[in-house]
Amino acid sequence: MTLVDVINLFDTDEKCRELLVRLRWPAGVECPRCKMPAVELATAKQLFYCKGCDYQFTVTASTIFNDSHLPLQKWFLATLLLCEARKGMSANQIKRTLGVSYKTAWYLCHRIRAAMKEVDRPMMDGTVEMDETYVGGRRRGAGLRGRGSEKEIVIGLRQRGGDVRFFHAQDVKSGTLAVFIRENISEDVDVIMTDDFSSYPFAMKQAAVATEKHKRIKHSAKIYVDGDIHTNTVESAFSLLKRGIIGTWHRISAKHLAAYLDEMSFRFNRRKSHTLFLDTLRHMVTAPVLTFEQLTD
Repeated sequence: MTLVDVINLFDTDEKCRELLVRLRWPAGVECPRCKMPAVELATAKQLFYCKGCDYQFTVTASTIFNDSHLPLQKWFLATLLLCEARKGMSANQIKRTLGVSYKTAWYLCHRIRAAMKEVDRPMMDGTVEMDETYVGGRRRGAGLRGRGSEKEIVIGLRQRGGDVRFFHAQDVKSGTLAVFIRENISEDVDVIMTDDFSSYPFAMKQAAVATEKHKRIKHSAKIYVDGDIHTNTVESAFSLLKRGIIGTWHRISAKHLAAYLDEMSFRFNRRKSHTLFLDTLRHMVTAPVLTFEQLTD
């Protein structure tokens, strides 16, 4: 799907709604309240009616689109721009491209990001690389980088030949790392690759990972590849994330960092998909409402 395709195929609100109906209810329209079958009313606004709970609704009710006065075509254009931009798209760029206010563009981008958050994620197996990186913040001392600096911590997990996952962490203590291991990596994993940071062996022990399943590359000795032992795969995803922060978003608050990580993971894992735009819209009509008050709380 290209920008020209979106402009030509979805040039009216009615065409946009028709697509959203198919994506939200592939098996037939159902009430968002009681989940009973609903019928379409003969109105110009494409209203649906549920006889079971006497409720009238539209396809955007109880979704990310809820209570938006922005034309759906602009929603579609913003969605395409966000999901197809390899290093992300800033709210300022969306503002200039769509001709909306910065506040509208900022809220629009965050609602699309909220829909990109993965809810059901299978456990990772095979060969999984784990590493941490540091983004944003000012340094306390001259030349101070990484651990010990006033930066936000991002934990990365990447299955070789599979998906990547980013998490905003408060620290890199073994207990914190063990939680990410237990919640994301299968007990049947073949091997977990990390660098020689001292917390990882203790984290593996707390997460009940067998010693023989943990392999480490000695970055402290400037060794970055030893046969198939390395963390270069997850570090390449970190590189793309940092290019987005430095070159596109420029500045990210710690409060919203997790949302940007979800967006980057969502796009990265679908970077070869021809249905990325439709997948994003499908998430947008199934994700819960995100109000401006919730976002700025």
